[in-house]
Amino acid sequence: MRRPTESQTLLLLVVLAVVFLVQSVLGEVLGRPAAVSLFALSAPVTERPWTILTSVYSHWDVQHLLANAVGLLVAGVLVERHTTARKFQAYVLLTGIAAALSEVLVAITLGPTLPWITQNVAVMGISGSVMALIGYLLASNTVTTAVVGRVSLSPRAQLLIVVVVAAVITYVTAGPRVAMIAHFVGLVLGLIAGHQRLLRV
Repeated sequence: MRRPTESQTLLLLVVLAVVFLVQSVLGEVLGRPAAVSLFALSAPVTERPWTILTSVYSHWDVQHLLANAVGLLVAGVLVERHTTARKFQAYVLLTGIAAALSEVLVAITLGPTLPWITQNVAVMGISGSVMALIGYLLASNTVTTAVVGRVSLSPRAQLLIVVVVAAVITYVTAGPRVAMIAHFVGLVLGLIAGHQRLLRV
């Protein structure tokens, strides 16, 4: 068992707090809209490419930060026990990037044609990574392995189950200003990664 000082989840929580503090200070100095534009991922991505990274670790407000911190603490501590520090941090960052980019790309692609999709979105938060950690836990635990191991399914049927489970969880966690596409993509990535045990040492 890792000591608290070795916990990658606690390290991430410190990073989130520091980034939020920097955001808050810049918000006071530059004004909130200017500070948000330095951290939030939005289209066109090429104008502020660094936001591909900063958007994962930044948050809109204290409530947003705390909600994601709780999810990260619960899921992260369980996942980090079975992997290396490098794999864990890379997994969190890459799934967060993929989730955030998917939210922006869907908005650009479908926003003009579907009235319920906002075309100009700005994405911040580690919730896509948290959903990927939850998906990983759901797919890689021994109970799931025992149940799924008894059922023979084609790869197409397995993919359909992953999509349906991710869609249901995304729907249940939906709310105002929630990046539903990012949550969905994070869960799908997590379920696939957990099924493949990608983080196992």
